[in-house]
Amino acid sequence: MITLQFLLTALVVVIAPGTGVIYTLALGLGQGRRAALWAALGCTFGIVPHLAAATLGLAAILHTSAVLFTVMKWAGVAYLLYIAWQTLKDGGALSVDATRSAQSGWQIARRGALINILNPKLSIFFLALLPPFLSGTAATATIEMALLGAVFMAMTFAVFILYGTFAAAARHWLLGSERAMKWLSRSFATIFAALAGRLALERA
Repeated sequence: MITLQFLLTALVVVIAPGTGVIYTLALGLGQGRRAALWAALGCTFGIVPHLAAATLGLAAILHTSAVLFTVMKWAGVAYLLYIAWQTLKDGGALSVDATRSAQSGWQIARRGALINILNPKLSIFFLALLPPFLSGTAATATIEMALLGAVFMAMTFAVFILYGTFAAAARHWLLGSERAMKWLSRSFATIFAALAGRLALERA
């Protein structure tokens, strides 16, 4: 069940830069290591509903329900565009600014969780990723799915912490350059907008 093949597959998926990684990097650069840790925690817990949906078979319903998928998708698009705006504007919640005060951990984690919760493709992704690594015993399938999901979440949290720690370390090199921080804010805003555009084009 938890084989080397599964661990390597999960690691490749987790390392690949996605919305959660970009969010964690933005918080690490904008507000430091503590903020990045909260971002990693929020993004990790945002996976839980999708793992539960895949385990209980709800992901299949989402996949076949065009209306439900579309509603979730456009909610995710709108939220990513909001995040892009918050990154771009001066004093925004995600702006890379040396003078801004740190936000509460709860606010950062909640935003990170919503980024993943509002992505309907994650449920379908887990429905495709996890079953091939099950033992094939129907009686233990649910427990095995939950265990594989827990391992995936632990790897996600660990890798995101590494990303966030790296970003927080790089922040100290950038604090003295207002131009660099402005450039980073615009870059992150562009990336979030691009991710919103990609999500808008997704189909169930």
